[in-house]
Amino acid sequence: MHSTKKAISFVSERGRALDVGCGCTCRFIELLAGEGFTPSGLDISPKMLSIAREKLPGVQFFQEDICECDLTEKYDFITAWDSIWHIPLSQQKPVLCKIVASLNPGGVFIFSFGGTDEEGCHRDDFMGPEVYYSSLGLNGFLTLFMELGCIIRHLEFDQYPQLHSYLIVEKGK
Repeated sequence: MHSTKKAISFVSERGRALDVGCGCTCRFIELLAGEGFTPSGLDISPKMLSIAREKLPGVQFFQEDICECDLTEKYDFITAWDSIWHIPLSQQKPVLCKIVASLNPGGVFIFSFGGTDEEGCHRDDFMGPEVYYSSLGLNGFLTLFMELGCIIRHLEFDQYPQLHSYLIVEKGK
């Protein structure tokens, strides 16, 4: 939550917010609502969204695959914590471009990623079932966001020595 509050501190407008890969916990959605945003959630899992809708019936949730869906709204804040790294490596750039395009000028995006030096993907069963992970690599992410006209506001390796990182970017005005 500390990281999300840090990201929120860079936001000048408190309008619409989106939690990509929101799951069922609604932890970011509740925080965003408490910070004056009108949050919504997006997740591919109908089961997770069923639980989320029960927990927060007044919030709009979308059952969509971020790789396939069109983000038709504009947002002042988007979070994608522990979600983007599960999409195919080939979809990383298109999805991140789509997310940045859906931000209002000055909008902020925070997401976590595998803080590897190089682009790549792998599968492991460290936490139980086998899970897919991918990353553009640290310089790959930074280069992409700079090419998209974003301002890099914060980068942190937040679980050192694990390669878990997060990045806060602001869409140029």
